Amino acid sequence: MKAGITGHQDLGGEAAVAWVREEILRAVDSHRVGHGFTSLAAGADQLFAQALLDRRIPYTVVVPSAGYELAFTDAAARQEYARFLGRAERCVTLGFESPGEEAYWAAGQEIVRLADLLIAVWNGAPAAGLGGTGDVVAHAGRVGRKVWQLNPVTRVAGWLDAVGM
Repeated sequence: MKAGITGHQDLGGEAAVAWVREEILRAVDSHRVGHGFTSLAAGADQLFAQALLDRRIPYTVVVPSAGYELAFTDAAARQEYARFLGRAERCVTLGFESPGEEAYWAAGQEIVRLADLLIAVWNGAPAAGLGGTGDVVAHAGRVGRKVWQLNPVTRVAGWLDAVGM
């Protein structure tokens, strides 16, 4: 199974991050993920990349734009981005000249296109900006992708149906 990730960058406190980390590993195992797709954003994307590395599963990075690394305001997240990028089996950089909502939205759509399953670390709220988690989840539903939601607020994991998107 090919799985992509979309999710929040701010997952909450340490307990929420630990729950998301474990649930991503559980999802990777139970859905028999054989290849992953991620943009390596801070938060959910980087936890997904680490889970794939832990399981020795190859992944492709969809880089939204030239200069994407400059969008990381947190030095630790930027360092992790570089580390995960260096371990990727493949890297696809979209044609945007600089980071921004249009580039992020295009990257989310590309991840949905490439994957059979979308793992969404999503609290269920609408996207805060174009290309946010809610937008990517809604797009996945429109194109008929399966979505496995991990809600870091309620700590519930399960399938989303088209109605729930």
